[in-house]
Amino acid sequence: QVQLVESGGGLVQAGGSLRLSCAASGRTFSSHHMAWFRQAPGKEREFVAAVSWSGGSTYYADSVKGRFTISRDRAKNTVYLQMNSLKPEDTAVYYCAAGEGGIATMAYDYWGQGTQVTVSS
Repeated sequence: QVQLVESGGGLVQAGGSLRLSCAASGRTFSSHHMAWFRQAPGKEREFVAAVSWSGGSTYYADSVKGRFTISRDRAKNTVYLQMNSLKPEDTAVYYCAAGEGGIATMAYDYWGQGTQVTVSS
């Protein structure tokens, strides 16, 4: 079992930055690929970024490429999402997930409760 707890969300002006954290517990955390997804009101949950179990490979949605950076600290069992140059369309609940990797929600077995990110124009 893996338990995930997100933090770091909040309200920020367009052009600003936030860093989300996802603290994981469970013995198998280090063997899972990790990802961030987001869901805006009335929309499907969508892939944002993923990092491999080793931290050596990352992958991003086109909408955030060049603005967001995903990383993981295996010693701290934590995954981060650094978000820069935020736009109002980035407003959503952001979820941390652990699983087999890729961009599909069904590839991830464990999910956090989500953290709200609101970007004002």
